[in-house]
Amino acid sequence: MLPFSLEAFTASFALIVVAEMGDKTQFVAMSLATKYSPYKVLFGIFLATIANFAIMVAIGQVITSVVPIDIISLAASLSFIAFGLWTLKPEKPKEENPKLSRFGIVGTVAAAFFIAEFGDKTQLTTISLAAEYQSALAVLIGAVLGMLVADGVGIAAGVILGKHIPEKTLKWISAAIFIVFGLVGVNEVLTRQIGPANTTLVLVSLIVFCLMVSWLLTHKHKPA
Repeated sequence: MLPFSLEAFTASFALIVVAEMGDKTQFVAMSLATKYSPYKVLFGIFLATIANFAIMVAIGQVITSVVPIDIISLAASLSFIAFGLWTLKPEKPKEENPKLSRFGIVGTVAAAFFIAEFGDKTQLTTISLAAEYQSALAVLIGAVLGMLVADGVGIAAGVILGKHIPEKTLKWISAAIFIVFGLVGVNEVLTRQIGPANTTLVLVSLIVFCLMVSWLLTHKHKPA
């Protein structure tokens, strides 16, 4: 029987929900739900997500057999910080609606989401989580449920929420959660490897770096 880690499940669920909030695929879900049955849209997303994330979890598990766990944990933590900063990057939601395939609404949604997830931050987050935790089943279930919850919110009340919660606020909340997870992970690894004093210097440097990059990402598109 595959081991199940509650910590891996919780982290996977929380981070995927955060990553998907305000992401392009959530906007696709909102758009599709205005034209087709919300239940069929959500089921299509479920099929695409479980197939896509199963592949990513397998990749993440293989990495652990050739790379030391501390290096993997550090890389995963740094990737969380990168994802947090990436969240602040302005995105243009996809507005086009794909034509229905021979497989109907569910098949069309599943195919669209399966392709859209490649290279997306939710997919990369899943690889990092699978590499960091030794519980493929927990990561897969947590990631899939997180995706369904986030896109379910988009399907059920995306337009209304978008009017009451500014996109900018959602991005900052998401970014902060990712960066905090990343900094905690970096602290745990480096404290073991280089000691508390040197770790503090690294963390301060990372925080300053994050603040600088955040400022650049949120100001470079503003008119002079």
